[in-house]
Amino acid sequence: MQRCIKMIVLLGKTGAGKSHLANTILGEEVFTICHSPNSGTQTCQSETRTVSGRCLHLIDTPGFFDTDKSKEELNPEIMRCLTECAPGPHIFLILLRVGRFTKQEQQVIKEICDRFSEDALKYAVIVFTHGEQLHEGMKIEEFVSQNEDLSNLVKKCEGRCHVFDNKHWNGNRQDDYRNNQVQLEAFLQTVDKMMVEKNGSYYTNAVLRHVEERIQKQEQQIRDLAVYLPPQEIRKQAKTFVSNEFLIKLAVDPLYCKKT
Repeated sequence: MQRCIKMIVLLGKTGAGKSHLANTILGEEVFTICHSPNSGTQTCQSETRTVSGRCLHLIDTPGFFDTDKSKEELNPEIMRCLTECAPGPHIFLILLRVGRFTKQEQQVIKEICDRFSEDALKYAVIVFTHGEQLHEGMKIEEFVSQNEDLSNLVKKCEGRCHVFDNKHWNGNRQDDYRNNQVQLEAFLQTVDKMMVEKNGSYYTNAVLRHVEERIQKQEQQIRDLAVYLPPQEIRKQAKTFVSNEFLIKLAVDPLYCKKT
């Protein structure tokens, strides 16, 4: 994938509003929204769109860090996510709901840091959903400042936080804050700022580098066999092959995800 594309991975527990937010960012209903009691994305989904002149590749993930799911259940989708975002995402969006920063949500943050390392927070933006829960006139920075744990988390993300409401802040609201379009423009400016400050670099680690090496080897094999395929199609086929390869290895050895 061309690195001018901004690769963005959405993380958070089931029900945080990841799919809704992804649709809000892209400006169309491209990610599946489930409305069952156990709603939420069941498998990794990704889409690429141009948004206000920026090419964004969003990866919507299942509730990787839900406490009621075993690592054996989650590892296959984690591997799919790693394959899709290799060699690494420019930005992690960590979604939390406006409200109490519960022990469960704190555990989600711990799991993210355990899985990707705390360095991932240097590439993260905290995005709050259900913004209508904010008191009238309150901005998200004030809300964060009232909770020491939240405040420390946002500091680790270099102060980056935004707020949306996927239900109440849509349409032609005459409000210069409680409005998804206003918040989207602010978020896109944060994306631009991060790309400049980090010189276009992306988060990576040993696992992501290993995955990318496998993808590149498979890309070369496809080039050697195919008369001609567009680079995007070669990349897509290579990712599919490598993802399936990892899934087979996980089926044999559930701990393979940790060994790569």
